[in-house]
Amino acid sequence: MKVGKVPESILKRSVLRQIHTRREEVRMGAGVGEDCAAVKLAEDEVFVVSTDPITGTAADIGRLSMHITMNDLASSGAEPVGVMLTVLLPEGSEEADLKKIMGQVEEVCAECQVQIMGGHTEVTRAVCQPLINVCGVGKAKEGKLVTTSGAKPGDDILATKWIGLEGTSILAKEKAEELLGHYPDWFVEKAQGFDQYLSVLPEAEAAVQAGVSAMHDVTEGGIFGALWEMAESSGIGLEIDWKKIPVKQETIEVCEFFQINPYELISSGCMLIAAPDGNQVAWELERRGIHAVVIGKATEGNDRLLWNGEEKRFLEPPKADELYKVL
Repeated sequence: MKVGKVPESILKRSVLRQIHTRREEVRMGAGVGEDCAAVKLAEDEVFVVSTDPITGTAADIGRLSMHITMNDLASSGAEPVGVMLTVLLPEGSEEADLKKIMGQVEEVCAECQVQIMGGHTEVTRAVCQPLINVCGVGKAKEGKLVTTSGAKPGDDILATKWIGLEGTSILAKEKAEELLGHYPDWFVEKAQGFDQYLSVLPEAEAAVQAGVSAMHDVTEGGIFGALWEMAESSGIGLEIDWKKIPVKQETIEVCEFFQINPYELISSGCMLIAAPDGNQVAWELERRGIHAVVIGKATEGNDRLLWNGEEKRFLEPPKADELYKVL
């Protein structure tokens, strides 16, 4: 395709015709020449809006971009309703590339019951690989929003599923040839399949019902970055048991192969939760088939401590994600 806005014929064929999921709240949605979308909410509901780009990988970019934005909304206790997409493609991209991306996006929309409400598609020399920015719109009852900053001293700190899921899957796909020179096919395929765990919508819903003070999805900077952000935002200290942080063996081995830290690796699919009764939240999540574990406590003051047995380490502010050392 040539540089510039995607032609109308391609827009209709490979973008608009891929949109099938609808929401009754969306009163004006995607269409040729439509630059805005309209959503009607009830009197006691509020908009919740999030935006995120995917820049670290081109593999499964449609799915990744959607899951990250859906997780942001869910972490606020909101129900996702719709998304606005900006899709930028490098010069020389084929229409099939765009159609594949939109198919991935719509697949996640169907899973989450979210509507593509509109957006912009363009071929540009400003990017060297496909780039998607997703603006997500959700709704929540007034007074029911959950923030990252709501953690209180005495709260239990929980982590759901496992850290490093997203980073492991990306590396296993982008660097499959290198990994296959060291690991068997089944190992690499299993690591690639970690993207099946990326959505945190189920645990967010269950956790809110069980009672939480704060939630934060674990993305760039990994679990260490997410812990720091929750503590900094809430004005609390932390006492975290390093050995209790859940991590899969495949993640450990992939990270050892590339000599990176799994605790600072992008980790969509893992939710960080602060709750007055962490065991009750963990029980509710496990009852629904979602692995969850209490990994520590929120404390008074500003000391953010990681304990590895008797060894003590202070948590540091987030650094660049470990993924960028490899890709």
